[in-house]
Amino acid sequence: MNQIDRITRMEEYLNHALKAVEHLEKALDEYLKVEPDIEELLEYYGSPIWFKDVDDDDQGLLPEGLRRGVLSEDGIYNMLYDNTFLLQKMQALLESRKK
Repeated sequence: MNQIDRITRMEEYLNHALKAVEHLEKALDEYLKVEPDIEELLEYYGSPIWFKDVDDDDQGLLPEGLRRGVLSEDGIYNMLYDNTFLLQKMQALLESRKK
């Protein structure tokens, strides 16, 4: 590869990396803001209060227009699973950088 091609390629890598780092930083900042909410969801899911809310919903005691994705078994579970997978992925990335 000649010098011009190499510099051009490296410039493309730099620009792409700058955008990716900026997006990741924004996403991480947003994640850190909602992390306490995730912890609260973890405590809520499967708790006696959650089961009561689900039961009340099943009995038609909750308002009809109420958004209730949080009462589905899959809603919170899938988010918590995805969150765990994401944390594992970030941990693996950090560990690979230590080598």
